[in-house]
Amino acid sequence: QVQLVESGGGLAQPGGSLRLSCAASGFTFSSYAMSWYRQAPGKERELVAAIASAGGSTNYADSMKGRFTISKDNAKNTVYLQMNSLKPGDTAVYYCNARRIVVVFGKPHEYDYWGQGTQVTVSS
Repeated sequence: QVQLVESGGGLAQPGGSLRLSCAASGFTFSSYAMSWYRQAPGKERELVAAIASAGGSTNYADSMKGRFTISKDNAKNTVYLQMNSLKPGDTAVYYCNARRIVVVFGKPHEYDYWGQGTQVTVSS
């Protein structure tokens, strides 16, 4: 059974920091690219950061560059999101995502899993 369990959310003050964790089980974690998304009330879900399956290449949304850091520990089946210099606009539910595309006889098959989300609130 595939599970992605986020933790580490909560209330932070502007300028503060939080570290989110996503513990994965039920699939070959090291074969999956991992991402963090977020969704604020009344807004669409947006990509925050992504990291390649081996944990090397990373990608960030422009508004998170320099403030957020994504990392992946394949030995612990866990992906992290370190969030610094938090702003009220960072308030959202943060979701962990695992994705893998396997090509079989030229046809791509996508495997896509989501966690249940963790609330991050930035307020004084």
